[in-house]
Amino acid sequence: MEKQDVEHLAKLSRIAITDGEATALAGEITTILGYVSDINSITGERPEVKEVGALNNVMRDDGDPHEPGLYTEDLLNAAPERDGQYVKVKKILGDN
Repeated sequence: MEKQDVEHLAKLSRIAITDGEATALAGEITTILGYVSDINSITGERPEVKEVGALNNVMRDDGDPHEPGLYTEDLLNAAPERDGQYVKVKKILGDN
């Protein structure tokens, strides 16, 4: 990559760079692109087909884990404020 290309990219990106930085980046970008090219050639030989085993559902069946209302009173007592059978919270939405 040439210094002029780096300066053009910097201008398109709205990045201010000095002449020294443009010269240094030209060499670094060339090295980086060469490295990426090497990586692409190495990973390009790998087969793209992956073997997948049988799919199994590991979730439990839906059911009643406990009786309804069993822990309601404990949970409501742990809340900072309550209004009957509801947890009382600060209003966050305005009237529109």
